[in-house]
Formats: sequence, C-alpha cells, structure tokens
Amino acid sequence: MKASRLHRLAIASLSALLLCALGTVAHAATDPSGFGAPPSGAYPILYNDHTVYARPDILKRNRVLAAIVKDGHIYVPLRSMFEQMGATVSVSSDGKTFTAVKPGVSISVTLGVHQVVINGETRPLDVPPVLYHGILLVPVRVLSEAMGAYVKWVPGRQIVVVRYITPTPMPSAEPTAVPTEEPTAAPTPTASPTPVPAPTGYNGFVQVAAWMPQNHNEFVAGGYCPSSYLAAGVYKFKHSPIAVKVNYGQEFYLTSSQIADAYGNHYTQFATIDGGTAITPVFLAQQRTLDVRLELQVAKPLVYVGLGYLSTGNNYGYPRLTGIGAGVEKLPNLTPGLSLYGSAFYYPNASGNYTVMSPTSSNFGRSYHQQYQITKLDIGVALVLRHFPVYLYGGFSADQYAAKENAPIGQTHNGPYIGLGVKF
Repeated sequence: MKASRLHRLAIASLSALLLCALGTVAHAATDPSGFGAPPSGAYPILYNDHTVYARPDILKRNRVLAAIVKDGHIYVPLRSMFEQMGATVSVSSDGKTFTAVKPGVSISVTLGVHQVVINGETRPLDVPPVLYHGILLVPVRVLSEAMGAYVKWVPGRQIVVVRYITPTPMPSAEPTAVPTEEPTAAPTPTASPTPVPAPTGYNGFVQVAAWMPQNHNEFVAGGYCPSSYLAAGVYKFKHSPIAVKVNYGQEFYLTSSQIADAYGNHYTQFATIDGGTAITPVFLAQQRTLDVRLELQVAKPLVYVGLGYLSTGNNYGYPRLTGIGAGVEKLPNLTPGLSLYGSAFYYPNASGNYTVMSPTSSNFGRSYHQQYQITKLDIGVALVLRHFPVYLYGGFSADQYAAKENAPIGQTHNGPYIGLGVKF
C-alpha cells in the first residue's frame, strides 16, 4: 500500500510539473518576443509530426486547418484542432458561441469576447476569437490551457507546430488524466511545406460605375457623356483556373451642333458609310457595348489570358458590330486594402452589314460591310474594407475604333469612372 501511494504521489507531482511547463510554453508561444518577428498571414500546421496541410483553403471535409500569425499572436481553427484531439464541437443558434466537449473537458468561447470558459471556470484571453474566411480561430492559449497542447511558431520553417498527447486515465478509484510523456521541443518537419498562396478573397463579384468618357466619332467631336455607365461581373470556378467575365457599357451624348437655321433649329453634319455626307437634327445618341470573356489563369495573383466576344450597337441606325478577340487581364485581389487591376483586349475584325435606307441617297437600297479594329483598355484600383463585401473602385476606361472597311472615321471613347462593387 505504501508503494502504491508513493507511486500515485510521484505521478501526481509529475503531472503538476508537466502542466506548469505546458502553461509556460503556451505563454511563450503567445509572446511576440519568442516568434522571431513573424509576419502576418496564414501558415500551415504540422500536427503531431505527420499531418501537414500546406494549402489551408483546400482541405479534407472542406474545413480549414491553418494557423494565422497576427500582431505577435498565433490563432488556430477551433473546430478542426479540437476534433483532431477527439472533442465534439457545437455552435449556438446565433452562430457566435462555440463549445467543444470531450470526457473530462468542456471549453466554450464566444466570437469577439476576451474570455474562455474551461470546465465552468471563466479565464481571460489577451485576444478574442475571430472569424477568418468563415472559420472561427482561437488564440493558442485556449489549446494549451484547455487541452494541454504544445504550440510553437517555427520561423525558419514558416510553419506552426502543434503537439498533443492523448491523456490516459490513472488506475485508481478517482482516475486523473495526465499526458503519458512530456511534449518535446519543436519537431523538425520531414519536408518543407508548400508556400501558401495569397488569398484572393472571393469567388466572384458584380460592380457598377458612373463613367464620363469623351467621345469622338462621325457625330460628335470630343463631346462628354455625363450619363454613361459601366457594369461588370466575374465568376471564378472553384478549384479551377477558369474564370468568366462580362463587361457592359452604355454611353449617352448629344451630337455636335454645326448648323443652325433661321428658326433656331440645330443640325449635325456627318460623314456617311457610303462615302457621302448628310445632315440630321441634333439628337441624343446612344451607344452600348457588350464584352464577354472566357479566361485562363496563367500567373499569380489572378493574371489571366482570354478570348473575348464583342457586340456593340447604337440607336441611330448604323450596323451592330460583332467580333472575336483576345487579351490579358489582371483581376483585383479584393483583399482588405487597395488592389490594382487592368486589362487589354484586341478585336481585329469587328464588323456588321448596313443597308442605305434614305430614298434621297444615290445608294438607296445598297448594302455595305462595315469593319473596325477595336482595342479595349482598362486600369483601376479597388478599395476593400475588412469583413465588408461592398467595395469602392475607380479607374480609366478607353475604347479605340480604327476604321477598316466602309467606316466613315475612327472612334474613341475614353474617360474616368468610379463605382461600387460587391464580392461573394
């Protein structure tokens, strides 16, 4: 009996020392001075020396198992880590409070609250749980204090190490769960992890902007179009380099007033498709352009090459032009802060057929094939706020039409724009 009591006393003392050591290690893990000046961002987790998730956005069961290092603190995903350790995780009806339960341990945290409840005891947290891409992350102190886990940032490997040894019950009337052995220092990964790609922050977006282009064509020489607008939408296929983008633009402008009669009526004189000239009363012209692109990602972040289909029409009877083209595009990252974007697409043969319908023309009833070379350019910047899907964006858009066949003159539509978008 004395030997048995001494054995239990020795085990209890060893357990106390081990838990004290684990608390010290966990405190060091959250201390910025022990990190070696870690950068902020998402990093893979090495769990018990064998499980490495190098891409935290594509994981088993669609759950994120990745660590976030931010402002000198390590955050880890609550559900993934606690389930790895044998706990069952539940969430409250409002989606803010998470509870993990396993034999002998109950842990509860609330989003944004600086405390954790461990087995009914409330303990403060230096930083609260946060959401990252829809996943609840908790500071490592929750793991270390609640489960006796060992967590460490390894700057030389750019990886977060988690070790957890399953407690075993003591063979006594009142068993006490203790670790079977003391966790070792940071283990050496068997292979260097694949760098984590920068997050792009969305699957798609839609956006609309007010556009003020200056228009040059056969009906107006440099007139502004203050009521014009641009709209665009993008969808990126999941786990695929393919994206689809749709651009739509519409311009409204008054034609040039070049002639006035004695009654105060104003007229526009313009070059016609059949090589002549004509006069029409000043009118509100409308020109619209649809541009649909199928794009393939060729570089990071979000650099694509693609094929485009262009269709442009008007309200003054000239033919609708269509054509196939190609180009390159840099989509915005739409992560918090500023992100640049831009595109350049070229349509070598945008064409349509036109029939002269004026009875006074010597070419009445004759059809012409009209053709342009069209270049579309766009550059801008988006401003995204953290945890907010709506963003502000603005830039400069330019369309250049070079006359090829039966086109009176070339056209340009160039100007700044500003608008709002929403990502999803």
